[in-house]
Amino acid sequence: MDLKLGEFVRFVDEKMEGYITRIISEDMIGVTGEDDFEIPVPVAKVTRVHGHKYADSPEEVTPAAAVYTGPFETKGIFVSVVPDQNKGSVVHFNLVNETSFQLLTTLVTEKAGVSKGEYAGMINPHSTMDIYSANLADLSVWPAFTVEILYFSKLSSSIPAALRFTERFKGKDFAGTKKRVALLNKDAWTFRLDEEDVVIDAEALKESFFKPTEEKKTVEKPANEIDLHIEKLRDDFALLSKTEILKIQMDHYQKALDAAIVHKLHSVVFIHGVGNGTLKIEIHKTLGRNKQVKTFMDARKEKFGYGATEIFLK
Repeated sequence: MDLKLGEFVRFVDEKMEGYITRIISEDMIGVTGEDDFEIPVPVAKVTRVHGHKYADSPEEVTPAAAVYTGPFETKGIFVSVVPDQNKGSVVHFNLVNETSFQLLTTLVTEKAGVSKGEYAGMINPHSTMDIYSANLADLSVWPAFTVEILYFSKLSSSIPAALRFTERFKGKDFAGTKKRVALLNKDAWTFRLDEEDVVIDAEALKESFFKPTEEKKTVEKPANEIDLHIEKLRDDFALLSKTEILKIQMDHYQKALDAAIVHKLHSVVFIHGVGNGTLKIEIHKTLGRNKQVKTFMDARKEKFGYGATEIFLK
């Protein structure tokens, strides 16, 4: 079946037409007409209406076709979820690439232990690609989403490590206000996939060296083993999304690692668990860029299994 959510179709045997608002199975879809009632109908009983004018059809050249002549951008990869202009219950997932890299991208969904490839392709620099559609009313039964990205550029540049983003969306992820996405020229709920560059304020740093001793903050010496399981860090962990959990864990990890460096510890162990490996991967990505790190490896397997990383400092 090559029909997609949001497409306009006409019934073969009846004088009815409408937008696809639900994919029930490979052979059955839900079509919603002007009366806003959704009707289940076999795929074989509808036909795509070619030439139909969609409310959000672009009138100008798409960003992917535009020529970009600005500086080489290395950061800015997002998933933007945009409501369908025709039927608001349908949303479209767009991969937004604000970088100057070409992105070899795959999207895999997983539900009840079964994985399914949804998208694979190259996304050009400073462009977007619609990679998935879903019905917002079915959010509670959405699958988990995993986006994996490889960076590519023919220009001389430092190629970042492969990027992996896994999320199981919840209702509160779409409770906030949508923001304007310039490349899409639409309002969307947006989720960042890569990390922002850390900007150091040189003047503020210089001023901090000249503060009186009593104004300077004391950095507490961290424990030799630091547990990053979210239930150890927050009491309200059950109300947090995976994105929020990962950010809290990474913030706690970074503060503890900085403290270990300040106190010149020989090594420190971070207990991240096994899970789907996302937290471990994010930690290892930062370690490769940290000049204060001598090396790192799995901590004692007899004690932690593969759920902890020991970091040796210079």
